[in-house]
Amino acid sequence: MDRPDTVLRDHGIAIHNGRIHDLAKQDLLHTKYSAQHVIQLRSHAVIPGLVNAHTHAAMNLFKGIGDDLELMTWLETLIWPAEKRFVSPDFVRTGTKLAIAEMIRGGTTCFNDMYFFPDETGKVASEMGIRCVLGLILIDSPTVWANTPSEYVSKGTDVHDYFRNNPLITTAFAPHAPYTVNDQSLRHIGILAEELDIPIHMHLHETTHEIQTAVNETGMRPLERIANLGLLSPRLIAVHMTDLTEYELDKIAFCGSHIVHCPESNLKLGSGFCPLKHIMERGINIALGTDSAASNNDLDMIGEMRTATLLAKGVAKSAAAVSAGTILQSATIGGALALGLANEIGTINIGKAADLTAIDLNRIATQPCYDPISQIVFASSRDQVTDVWIAGTQLLKGGKLIGTNVNDLISSANYWMERIGGNNDK
Repeated sequence: MDRPDTVLRDHGIAIHNGRIHDLAKQDLLHTKYSAQHVIQLRSHAVIPGLVNAHTHAAMNLFKGIGDDLELMTWLETLIWPAEKRFVSPDFVRTGTKLAIAEMIRGGTTCFNDMYFFPDETGKVASEMGIRCVLGLILIDSPTVWANTPSEYVSKGTDVHDYFRNNPLITTAFAPHAPYTVNDQSLRHIGILAEELDIPIHMHLHETTHEIQTAVNETGMRPLERIANLGLLSPRLIAVHMTDLTEYELDKIAFCGSHIVHCPESNLKLGSGFCPLKHIMERGINIALGTDSAASNNDLDMIGEMRTATLLAKGVAKSAAAVSAGTILQSATIGGALALGLANEIGTINIGKAADLTAIDLNRIATQPCYDPISQIVFASSRDQVTDVWIAGTQLLKGGKLIGTNVNDLISSANYWMERIGGNNDK
């Protein structure tokens, strides 16, 4: 993924101590090294592990309860009341386990999360062996996690300190959105992010309604307000960005901020279109995210890639708007760059962590295979992911999760379905 069109045929990867030790023709590797384990994948493409750059993992337990509602109606009448009633440390642990199992099964090796009880999310991620960026959530109003902005920040910095030395877990400040966080809190977050040297992960310009409401209340579009508060910088991971002016695009490019595109969630909620072609033309880094399974309704990054590139072509009215290789970069190195992890993951390079995903292309849907990258993005499915490694540890083998009891997970999901479903009109 150094370039969008690189395909190395008949190559192999030597892994040592969880890192990529060498990358060369298979015959050469066999002559150079004596390996404890040799894994031969004759009909596969091996890619950098997929990076899901925006999730609310625990919301997997709300999957399918709020279909066909627009964003604010969905939030105000269904999701926020349900969260107030049901979210707890146990809810977050179960929902996160379910989400991680789904993500690993689909080839995702790293996810960037924003939700309550991030300490529980981090513990589950560490236990299950997946790479995770924990969002240190901040909202003005009281929730099950904290009551005041200062308590959110205090709890968040405690979470940051707890996972400081965990090789798989990093953190990012996660103020929810401009309409739920005040100026003073946002300024404070900007200062703390500089001190701790971590990103800021935030919903921004998700809908035209959000922008118009902000203009009516403050006289400014949200991005202008964020810029005035000093948050528009290379630290900012701006999620959604469906409504952008030419001036705003230029400003983002100049400041080096990152954009996370969540096409399927935006489509399902009727939120609008992220202008992917115009963003990429300015050299702005684009990452991909699924958003939550409550608004998507899956965590399928392969499906997200296909939707993203097809949507970009349709919105731009240009078949050449975004190529398969470019969108695969967004789902790998683009996500790593946004999360500040590009030195660790995102490409298959010597010295990086061995976060790898193997996709079997010898299937009816992906044959004949003239171009592996095209087939991955336009024709394959997550069911073709057979093997996944994170930091050199295999977590998926032959399509089967290692170390995860799927039956127990399904039983736990059914328990929560009975609790939530009995109290949900939908």
